[in-house]
Amino acid sequence: MVSVTTVSIAGSTGSIGTQTLEVVAAEPERFEVAALGAGSSVEALAAQAWQWSPKVVAIADASLAGALAAAVPPGTEVVAGPDALASIAPVADVCVNGVVGFAGLGVTLATLEAGRRLALANKESLIAGGPVVRQVRDRPGAGDLVPVDSEHCAVHQCLRAQHPDARAGEWVSRIVLTASGGPFRERSRSDLQAVTVEEALDHPTWSMGPKITVDSSTLMNKGLEVIEAHELFGVGYDQIEVVVHPQSIVHSMVELTDGATIAQLSTPDMRLPIAYALAYPERIGTPFGAIDWARLGRLDFEPPDLEAFPCLGLAYAAGRSGGLAPAWLNAANEVAVAAFLAGRIRWVAIPDVLEATLARHDGGTATSVDEVIDADRRAREVAQALIDERFSD
Repeated sequence: MVSVTTVSIAGSTGSIGTQTLEVVAAEPERFEVAALGAGSSVEALAAQAWQWSPKVVAIADASLAGALAAAVPPGTEVVAGPDALASIAPVADVCVNGVVGFAGLGVTLATLEAGRRLALANKESLIAGGPVVRQVRDRPGAGDLVPVDSEHCAVHQCLRAQHPDARAGEWVSRIVLTASGGPFRERSRSDLQAVTVEEALDHPTWSMGPKITVDSSTLMNKGLEVIEAHELFGVGYDQIEVVVHPQSIVHSMVELTDGATIAQLSTPDMRLPIAYALAYPERIGTPFGAIDWARLGRLDFEPPDLEAFPCLGLAYAAGRSGGLAPAWLNAANEVAVAAFLAGRIRWVAIPDVLEATLARHDGGTATSVDEVIDADRRAREVAQALIDERFSD
């Protein structure tokens, strides 16, 4: 008999959160919702509370505490404020971190420190806070980290084929991350000068939130995943390669020292990596992502165009610089993407903002959360000033 796993979801009203609830609904005898949390979506969060009856609901915007308390079922505890989402991490066996952006760092640290399993969909917290997250992961009793990104979940599964704890040993030659190529694959940089927000949000394969979808269009999403792979699996940047794979069937690969390559394949469905993280180290019985091999047809692979998509190269450079450089890159990217979505800068200006911001990085390192937060703040200020002075349309 399979025991019931309790689940808390930070970012429950977003794409990852709602798909996590779909996984729970598919196997209600296996999973139970213990806590839900969102940034400011009171109505959606209250509706989820009525449907799933969690013990606790959390809202990051403290000014909305009263409105949420009036809308949730009787007896449901409401917590609010900047630390509210992190506070629900210890409530369950596994915490899904589906918070968008750097704001997810607190959830990541709180889950690991509480010894709970972290189903990590918030790559930014690991990238910006890599050094401090690494410190917590190395402590005795820290929780397991199981990545929910389809690429890193694929690598995790490939590594498990050789080691039960999914560790990258000396037998790993390289990790190959696949990229769909986004909506602008095969377009040159000159072709991309007049990209609109609507075009950037029209992803050919995945349904995601606007920030992540824009990141996919610039290949910054893949660049952040390169840094994340370094942090998750402890491999050097020269051992991490990116290839464009438009079908999004092969989610990533691990090449071994004897020349063998192990890959994880499935149709594009984020519920598969979410379910993998919830059930780890077991497997669920619902076949999310099953392939119809008779109709698959073909699998194509090609190198990324670094001239048209320079964000990928900038991510490698920031990762190799180490210290707080990834935090600066991540912060600048969040500011630049927000400016693009608001119509303030062109799509092609996003990497220009990142490069100019990284040029002002002071080379500092991080040993505490406060230092990471300060670096994030300073990088945002620099990026915003650069947009105002040089890149705003």
